[in-house]
Amino acid sequence: MNRLDSFKPSGEVPKPTPRRIAVLGNALPRQCGIATFSSDLADALRRTDPELQVDCLAMNDRPGYEYPPEVVFQIDERLLEDYEAAANFVNTGEYQVLSVQHEYGIFGGEAGAYLLALLRRVNIPIVTTLHTVLEEPTPAQKTVMDELLQLSERVVVMSRKAIEFLMKVHDVCPNKIDLIHHGVPDTDPDEGRALRARLGIEGPMILTFGLLSPDKGIQYAIEAMRQVLQTHPNAVYYVVGATHPNVKAQAKESYRQSLIQLAESLGIADRVRFVDRFVSPEELWAFLAAMDLYITPYLNPKQITSGTLAYALGTGKAVVSTPYWYAEELLADGRGMLVPFRSADAIAQAMLRIFGDDEARRAMGEKALALSESMRWPEVGRSYLASIARAREGGAERLRQLVLGSKPLPLSLPLPELNLSHLEAMSDETGILQHATYSVPNRNEGYCLDDNARALLLTTLLGSEASPALRLLQSRYFAFVLNAFNPVTQRFRNFMSYDRRWLEEVGSDDSHGRAVWALGALACYGPESGMRDLAAELLHHAAPPLERSTSPRTWAYGLLGLDGYLKIAPQDLKMGALRETLANRLWGAFETEAMRSWPWPESILAYANARLPQALIAVGVSIQNRDMLNAGLKSLAWLMHVQTGPHGVFAPIGCHGFYPRGGERAWFDQQPIEAHASVSACLSAYFASGEAAWLQEANRAFLWFLGDNMSSRSLYDPSTGGCFDGLHATGVNRNQGAESTLSFLGARSELQRLRVKRLAQASRGVY
Repeated sequence: MNRLDSFKPSGEVPKPTPRRIAVLGNALPRQCGIATFSSDLADALRRTDPELQVDCLAMNDRPGYEYPPEVVFQIDERLLEDYEAAANFVNTGEYQVLSVQHEYGIFGGEAGAYLLALLRRVNIPIVTTLHTVLEEPTPAQKTVMDELLQLSERVVVMSRKAIEFLMKVHDVCPNKIDLIHHGVPDTDPDEGRALRARLGIEGPMILTFGLLSPDKGIQYAIEAMRQVLQTHPNAVYYVVGATHPNVKAQAKESYRQSLIQLAESLGIADRVRFVDRFVSPEELWAFLAAMDLYITPYLNPKQITSGTLAYALGTGKAVVSTPYWYAEELLADGRGMLVPFRSADAIAQAMLRIFGDDEARRAMGEKALALSESMRWPEVGRSYLASIARAREGGAERLRQLVLGSKPLPLSLPLPELNLSHLEAMSDETGILQHATYSVPNRNEGYCLDDNARALLLTTLLGSEASPALRLLQSRYFAFVLNAFNPVTQRFRNFMSYDRRWLEEVGSDDSHGRAVWALGALACYGPESGMRDLAAELLHHAAPPLERSTSPRTWAYGLLGLDGYLKIAPQDLKMGALRETLANRLWGAFETEAMRSWPWPESILAYANARLPQALIAVGVSIQNRDMLNAGLKSLAWLMHVQTGPHGVFAPIGCHGFYPRGGERAWFDQQPIEAHASVSACLSAYFASGEAAWLQEANRAFLWFLGDNMSSRSLYDPSTGGCFDGLHATGVNRNQGAESTLSFLGARSELQRLRVKRLAQASRGVY
């Protein structure tokens, strides 16, 4: 038996049923189909069970909607923090289930990815209704949909074609899917007759309704009317509905005006009538009851659902439609008549045939009515309650655990759009400033080599994402690093005042190592040969002093730079020997300090911890030392286990006390530098081992920036492009300094580079 044959609308409601449901989507009076559907669904649920409380969470594309009391929370689709606040609202609101109405275009972020930030935090079952399912989604759309499907206990679709795509494209288990048709209202024939009388309609009435846009193909129906009127001169075609807000914002009323001009040019302007407003449900039902024939001449063959077509079917009237996916399914078996796309002649012939055969028209309407019995809103309400009850049975106590071995994360997270505004604001002709007060650069604190080396590394990693303006900043960061090097001492200086005075002769070992790291990356990936050659030249002067350092962290930074440089200069025996010396020293520290319960080269977990095993992993791969590689992987696995908080969220060691061996770890004052280091190290482990679990761990660390952390607070500020300086038990440090912002942008850039690499592999058929 075909697996799709088992999908039927649900019947009796299993127990227990919830007492309080939250519906997330658009809401009336916002003018769109999702808003109408969400409001109708909420009303149907209340009518099905009068004891049930159904509240709505409304997505806003603009402020100012006058919502009814049932809308208890509003989300600005552009603000990530609103999604997080909504999750907290749901979790504290004693709701038993969240019903999500999903359409890519109503949620913020690439492909609507901001929705995931909300759903990851919700600790109640989720039932998601998919209003669009794509056969060929973009990589971003597929990534978002894959995780959305993972986070949902039940998935509701309105067509068998949608089930087919979910199974084929997203590998969804069919037992997770409920087919529930789009709801339709009951219409009153008396209201229809009264409307016809008020409008003076004496002949056949043809109707199209919905938000007006060019893809509706109304022009072909208007052209067809000229032929219909030759046989039925009293026929009239009503086009009911306002212009779609997005269309109106871009092209104003140009499409509607073109339709009016077309009717005038054909001499039938008096028989084509436009109702240019978003009509009330009661007025719409009267139009549906009044019509004789409904037409959807849509141009997009890949439309997988249509509320307007469902409404028309529910009236038991004749329907003519182009063969888009939903129409093919809904109008099969004689429930309507399909015509080719963009053919006014075919539309005219279909309408004439229907108006010329009363018996065939009645038979068509009876078949439509038979199917629409399962589409009445009371039946749809019962079916949704059945789906909701199944979701509660399967996941009422679910927690969003993101550690290895629990529910896996997708291999490719949707990333926030690249926003370099704060980076640019923090930078001037000298370099990047260290600190900010909130989002305002703090000039009193001046500059440091650490941050300019980080900024140089970031601009190098951004590669093709870097604009000409960013290339200019890159040259300034590089100039800062060049000027920081003192050829007399062969060491870098670190701190510089705002008036460009160096405040020390010799900087820290760590800043020296970080500068070598940036130089190695620039020598390998720099945008032009002169910059690459100069970076390599300075690296030859700056790298040898690393051997005198006693800091494992300094060794690790230097190793990452040397390993990058040696990818393009493997014949450089001097730098190769230095890399091996430092790597053996770091590896030896692991072997010396490590205990079974503390596999670490130091007696304390301090800052940028993941860089130490990352260096062993990178060099172990390059010099083909499997023991060194395994030591790095083992210590990183232990570190990621330690960096795990309640419910599996990433929880780096806090800088307020760190974590001494045998002592208590600091849970807060968590720093962005730790999340970036962990993302980077886990990606190195993924490339070295090929194990997808490391990629999931990198994603877990990155989600810390977006609010999957112990305080459920996002550290990334999409309004500025900056990142907050730390996570405390009570919230975030709202200053957006250079280190934190560069950490976020660095983690994002590395995940983006991975995405580009995976897409390139897929295009070549390599996985």
